[in-house]
Amino acid sequence: MKPSAVATTPILMLVTALLATPHVSAQTTHSLQPSPKAVAVGYYDAKAAPVLRVKSGDTVEIQTLITSSPKRLEDAGLPPDQVEQSLRDITDQVKEKGPGGHILTGPVYIENAQPGDVLEVRIQKIQLAIPYAYNAFGPGRGYIPDDFPYTKMKLIPLDENRMIAHFGPGIEIPLHPFFGSMGVAPPESAGRFSSNPPWIMGGNMDNKDLVAGTTLYLPVHAAGALFEVGDGHAAQGDGEVDITAIETSLIGTFQFIVRKDMHLKWPRAETPTHYMTMGFNDDLNACATLAVREMIDFLVNEKHLSRDDAYQLASVAADLHITELVDGNKGVHMMIPKSIFVTPPK
Repeated sequence: MKPSAVATTPILMLVTALLATPHVSAQTTHSLQPSPKAVAVGYYDAKAAPVLRVKSGDTVEIQTLITSSPKRLEDAGLPPDQVEQSLRDITDQVKEKGPGGHILTGPVYIENAQPGDVLEVRIQKIQLAIPYAYNAFGPGRGYIPDDFPYTKMKLIPLDENRMIAHFGPGIEIPLHPFFGSMGVAPPESAGRFSSNPPWIMGGNMDNKDLVAGTTLYLPVHAAGALFEVGDGHAAQGDGEVDITAIETSLIGTFQFIVRKDMHLKWPRAETPTHYMTMGFNDDLNACATLAVREMIDFLVNEKHLSRDDAYQLASVAADLHITELVDGNKGVHMMIPKSIFVTPPK
């Protein structure tokens, strides 16, 4: 190698790194509370009016509400004074609802986000908002509805100090709070899209691995991205087989970054320990196929492996998880540990 090439290599490397780094403007912190004028009940929609506008790099603390109604909670035994007033207000005052059933806080408009970009969502913190949760099933719902053709709702006390849920006598469940639904608007051609099935814009993914410290990457399909979040879960099993988790209200702190340098077809994520790809479809095999193909694509483009090596590495080191089975579209996600990549890709 020529001496001049040796001298300029560090400079070239620095310039390349700077160009590849997404631009993050001076950060401003916002707060968004659920209210009748600050939620979308049951849908994601490219034509929805934003309730908050932020810049790329800004951080927003967003409070979300439990997916239920005051009457259902009280009928299950919750004292009326423990029902959140904002839940009463939204239940009484919001008339434009559906086709889904989730109370989603938002939408949040991120300036300069355009179709074809990716919205990087850094989930910085997740806190419990109330000291209780519930789990419920009903006729015709869940993975084995014929076995349980009736309704049952169980209130579950939450202990924030010990970070456990008291499921029943002698049963304590560790809490790993996450948001069941995080997404952006779908393509305008999809119209008002139900909050129930996950799809290319994220939405009701019910992915228990999207905990605090995770970065979620969502393909943008509408100007401003129009991020919405809700369906708080204190904990959940893979599959969410009875159609609910440990359902509760949560407070999340999110940083939003517009990525002009990324182009994705499906949501991806990076947890503190793993890289994750996802697939959503009404057929479980199709979900798995999508998740595997997305992992191969990630390994080829981000880790610079050949397609053959990527396929083989996915087979020997990555794990497939059934995300959920009960939301119309099913979900499968694939996770590969960061720890196996002992040197940066060349």
